Amino acid sequence: MPAAFSLRLRKTDGRALTLYARAPFEAPATPAPSPSSEVIDANPHLRWHPLRGEWVTYAAYRQHRTFLPPPEWNPLAPTRDPARPTELPAGDWEVAVFDNRYPSLAAGAHDAPVSIVPTAPATGACEVVVFGQDPLEALGAMPLARIGLVLQVLGERCRELAARPGIAWVLPFENRGAEVGVTLHHPHGQIYAYPVVPPVAARMAAVAREHALRHGRGPLTDLIGRELADGARLLYRGPHALAFVPACARYPYEIWVAPIEPVASLESLDDAQREDLARALKTALRKLDRLWDRPSPYLMAWYAAPSGGSPGWHLHAQIWPPHRSRDRLKYLAGTELAAGLFAMDALPEDSARALQAVDVSAELA
Repeated sequence: MPAAFSLRLRKTDGRALTLYARAPFEAPATPAPSPSSEVIDANPHLRWHPLRGEWVTYAAYRQHRTFLPPPEWNPLAPTRDPARPTELPAGDWEVAVFDNRYPSLAAGAHDAPVSIVPTAPATGACEVVVFGQDPLEALGAMPLARIGLVLQVLGERCRELAARPGIAWVLPFENRGAEVGVTLHHPHGQIYAYPVVPPVAARMAAVAREHALRHGRGPLTDLIGRELADGARLLYRGPHALAFVPACARYPYEIWVAPIEPVASLESLDDAQREDLARALKTALRKLDRLWDRPSPYLMAWYAAPSGGSPGWHLHAQIWPPHRSRDRLKYLAGTELAAGLFAMDALPEDSARALQAVDVSAELA
């Protein structure tokens, strides 16, 4: 895929906005809009959890963010009426990225309040990634070229954020559906840039490092080799990427999407890998929607290596739909929340067979 065309702008309230497209496009005729010219005093902070040995971030002003607005007021749609500006301008852009108005992490965080536990400024960044202008076009329903552009934009943003001083790890993710707590339905994701490597990523990095020292390759690279050889849980296998229900799934219908050859991050993908990864991702998301004949809620996270690199790391996405069955949702309960040990009442092989039976090949042509 050729490099995306981009345009960097500054919103009326000072936040950054970048527009992207696969073809050249004209700059907006008006300044980059914002729903409000009020500058939010974003000053989140961290508090240390002494029993778990990890940080928790606090940003009480997030209680005032927009929550499930009516369709006629969509802050992620292009501005049509200058008297009612949204977050985005009209124009021919395809993907947009802007600073979150209510961030959990902020570059200017300072002077953390004194507490009985250690505290620190929650420095970092939070960005919103709008996948397109159509509020009804889900990521998995987009053309393959658009999905490829989204992956390219995520890679470019991750590279830039990781290069900032004090950033230890960058996480692109998407929450879809009210069932998983989405506050805006317009298809979009987010990117968090952390001042520390959070517990999940830190544990994965430690496991990958130990495995690579013993075997010369990472644990996911080994698992992908075994999944490809076994084939029982594969949903898509292309020349450069795959999608599968992992044998170790913690959620019913959990899907992982990854390049076959190990790369550390989205920005490290070449054009052929990115194109095939887009096909694998579309396959996974369309199968989830078609399985229940309705849009499936899910959480999706892209796991890239920490900013300083990590031996044995293998880029991949994990997708967690909360479905246990057609009419029931799985929520974390006692053993998951209290102990961190997940309990599954559905075999990954059964979930894989149900997804394998959903034919989406016509949508990948």
